[in-house]
Amino acid sequence: MTQGKILIVEDSPTDMRLATNALQGTGRDIITATDGDEAIAKARKEHPSIVLLDVVLPRKNGFQVCRDLKNSPETKDIPVILITSKTQDSDRFWGMKQGACEYLTKPYANEELLAAVNRHIS
Repeated sequence: MTQGKILIVEDSPTDMRLATNALQGTGRDIITATDGDEAIAKARKEHPSIVLLDVVLPRKNGFQVCRDLKNSPETKDIPVILITSKTQDSDRFWGMKQGACEYLTKPYANEELLAAVNRHIS
């Protein structure tokens, strides 16, 4: 029995592997996307329990994806955690303003990622 789905949106194969490895064994299905457009399409189709979203992405950036998901009736209730190497306070402020529930900066500890996910889905 799975406890929902986690959509990981990351264009770096290394960072995708790190996030996937951190979340394996949690009893949740992991689905992935590598650009902003694919992220929006998969979120609408799969209805994940949470979206882990990189900010720097091809096509649409994470801020645009987050805003799009939060403005759509079918995806507005899905929690979004932005995960990025952008560490400026202005980036964090802008990310939260787009509707993200959390903003994690890379590199992060596996425990930090798991704790953030668990705070937003039971």
